[in-house]
Amino acid sequence: MFSQAFLVRADSIAHHLETVFLFTKNDIRTTLIPVTIFALSAAPKHDPTRAWHAALWIWFHLLQFNIANQIQDPEEDRKNKPSRPIPAGRISVDSAADMRWVTLPICLMLSLWYGTQALLASTVFAAFTIWYNDLQGDKMGLSKNVLTAILGACLELGGTVAAGPRNSSIDRVGALAIALSSTVFATTLHAQDFKDEEGDRLTGRRTLPTIFPKAARFSMMICIPLWSYGLSCVWKIDTLSTAAFVVYGAFVGVRFVMYDTFGADKQSCKYYSLWYSLGHLLPGYWRFFYGA
Repeated sequence: MFSQAFLVRADSIAHHLETVFLFTKNDIRTTLIPVTIFALSAAPKHDPTRAWHAALWIWFHLLQFNIANQIQDPEEDRKNKPSRPIPAGRISVDSAADMRWVTLPICLMLSLWYGTQALLASTVFAAFTIWYNDLQGDKMGLSKNVLTAILGACLELGGTVAAGPRNSSIDRVGALAIALSSTVFATTLHAQDFKDEEGDRLTGRRTLPTIFPKAARFSMMICIPLWSYGLSCVWKIDTLSTAAFVVYGAFVGVRFVMYDTFGADKQSCKYYSLWYSLGHLLPGYWRFFYGA
């Protein structure tokens, strides 16, 4: 009897943990991994054993944002992303909303452990999460890009601080890395919107691909290679690596222009995520070869 009750309890716990994980599953490749890589590269004191600290801090904040985002329009997710916890029937909107507000103090307390800068990043992240979701800041293409870039900067700041010793802070190189990364993200993140273009049109969400479909695609072909070269120059990457990074960036950018089907856009988004992750390694290159 005890054994059966224990198994039932274990299954219930596993079910709830899986539900929590599913809120962030789609952002593991596009956000958690790239930002964790960035945090390890930008941290003043390089310590690979701190990777789990950065990943944990970033993941909890992703969870806070994603729950807030996914309770806004469950009907849209039923059409476009039915595997998410709410449309899949794993949790109700009301329960998810309660969970969302529980994650906020958890994130703040976790950040307090890592110091003032992490706490500041968490506080700003929470405020812009409300702006983005509850105040519908994601409904316009330009404001969505800017708000997402600010949220991304908060993740990078908090993750970078968490990747260092307790109560550490970022230096000028780390601050430059965050500023550049945020600007790159703001000018290229609509690469992730092409695959959702049809669903966004149906729901009335105004993203750059829905407002300026051709111009948005051509911007990929221009911005990604230019940023590849610019970042390589800033971080003093060697000539061969610079050439490889620029060629790959050109490949990604041209692909968005040449192939515009749903399947092609999903694949192009994966190539973009890899490009973005590679860009996050560059501050670490500078620290290794030129840092004091």
